[in-house]
Amino acid sequence: MFHRSRSNLALWFTLTMGSILVVFAGVLYYQAVLDELKDLDRLLHKKSKLMTVNAKYDPRKKQLDLENVPLLGSNVPPQGTEFVYARWYDTKGQLVQFFGQTPEAEVTIIPGFRTLKTTFYSSEGAPTVTWLRELTLPVYQDNLLIGYLQVATPLTSTQNNLAQLRLVLLLTVPVTLGVIGLAGWYLGGIAMQPIRDSYDQLQRFTADASHELRSPLSAIISNAQYGLLSKSHDIEAQRQRFGKIFDVAKSMNTLVNNLLLLARHAGRLSSESLQKVDLKSELVQIADEYTTQEAAKHLNLTYTLPTGSVIVLGDVGLLRQAVVNLLDNACKYSPAGGQVQLRLFTQSHWAVIEVIDNGIGIPEADLPHIFERFYRVDKKRSRKTGGYGLGLSIVQQIVSAHGGHISVKSVVEKGSTFQIILPLK
Repeated sequence: MFHRSRSNLALWFTLTMGSILVVFAGVLYYQAVLDELKDLDRLLHKKSKLMTVNAKYDPRKKQLDLENVPLLGSNVPPQGTEFVYARWYDTKGQLVQFFGQTPEAEVTIIPGFRTLKTTFYSSEGAPTVTWLRELTLPVYQDNLLIGYLQVATPLTSTQNNLAQLRLVLLLTVPVTLGVIGLAGWYLGGIAMQPIRDSYDQLQRFTADASHELRSPLSAIISNAQYGLLSKSHDIEAQRQRFGKIFDVAKSMNTLVNNLLLLARHAGRLSSESLQKVDLKSELVQIADEYTTQEAAKHLNLTYTLPTGSVIVLGDVGLLRQAVVNLLDNACKYSPAGGQVQLRLFTQSHWAVIEVIDNGIGIPEADLPHIFERFYRVDKKRSRKTGGYGLGLSIVQQIVSAHGGHISVKSVVEKGSTFQIILPLK
């Protein structure tokens, strides 16, 4: 599903950007044509004006002298310009004199530039089609129209320049489209990643919940069925059955709350939910409360805290739960008379919380997996004694939500050290 969505995003991105690219290339080519014609027209007009300077007209004799006009008179072409033909028409549009291709004797004179196609024949009689740029220029002397000069130059150079531009565009446009397609695929993956993460999280939550709730639900159903179908009037037996149902339901409630916590606090916490938290004050309360609990009575729980306050931005309830989960594990896996130590100190711009125990430790092979959901180091431990395997997953997610990270060092039969690092305010 995500692969298809990513492909669709990349396809539409490529089509959109490709359309813009093709339109841009078309506009670029059109502008290049206009610029080439503009440069050619400027040169053609300049050379034509130079030719007309040498045309002399005697109004008394009504005679026109074209002897000194290049091509038409002395046959000297204007420097730097290759003319295919040059023609002089009188004011009535009748041909007076010409050079090059034989024209029609009389034409309709339209001053200005135009592009036309003509055919030339070689000495062998092979036809050659050539595009020309023609200028018909009215010539005045003392504000009196004395005739029209018509010249034409081939568009070969302009066509060659435009052909090179077309070749560049034909090569670069497909390559650019390929780059756009790859960029669209890459950006589509980036855009789809948060959606995929959310989908994977939902799938994982559903799978975890259904897997872990199946056994407790079966226990509730079996105990309830036994109570309903049994004809025994033993009150104590019924009390035990209801007690089992209560214990299993309570365990399920804990599991559901933990799963919801994992689902609800994925990613960084919003800035609106953050507040100033004095870690020193909170850890003192946690340590004082924990020393009175049954799980810590057989242990020596100590804490080492700095003299001043250590302030971070976070959710106080979540941070307390992270520390309590680590203390629960430390007490659970430490033998009677064991040592559990809670430490807080600052390091550069970070606050560091350590929970140290001298318990059974964690095998090195299990260390990379202990923060995975439902992972238990001892596979033989039951849920009743070992929990659901969500405690460390919750700690890691809470720490990540606060922009921090958690690490662990452990040696089997010597103990473990969990370290939470959080950014200071």
